[in-house]
Amino acid sequence: MRLATLAAGLLLISANTALSQTETDAGGTLNPEELTLNRVMKDVAEGRTSMTICATGYYITKSGRHEMARELFERCAAAGWTHAMTWMSQLDDNGLGGPEDPDTAAEWDRRAAEAGDPIGKLNYGLDLMRGRGVAENRALGRQYIDEAARSGLPTAKRLRAADYDLDVVTPDADNWKYAPAF
Repeated sequence: MRLATLAAGLLLISANTALSQTETDAGGTLNPEELTLNRVMKDVAEGRTSMTICATGYYITKSGRHEMARELFERCAAAGWTHAMTWMSQLDDNGLGGPEDPDTAAEWDRRAAEAGDPIGKLNYGLDLMRGRGVAENRALGRQYIDEAARSGLPTAKRLRAADYDLDVVTPDADNWKYAPAF
């Protein structure tokens, strides 16, 4: 009886070992990285996006890794994540991880706005009112800002209440950036 129990135990161990070897031999990862930037970027490179993966870009760009953030946000924006579009605009508008490009920044804002994102609407409205990256169109800019305010965005509400005085939302340190180029 002991011999039969011992044999059954050895068979079970042998089967488990064979299964583990098969998983490893098939290219499986027994202990994958989790909750790391390497894992996030691996997922992005493999075409996987999600709210949490895309939100990680905020921490990446705040840590100064703008090229990495740009790679993540571009993939997330292509997958339709509107917050990634507004972050791409921020990167392009400020020359982070690439050259300063107000035209591309405004295009990202437009895409986010057309997808229904309140921040995209506010930002595109500001672009239009300033004529930054797009032809100046103050009336259309106000319409986008009004839509963002109706969505409940506090900054848009504050801007509308101030009769669209752009100084309400623009630090005076940035005045040079939004001054007319002519």
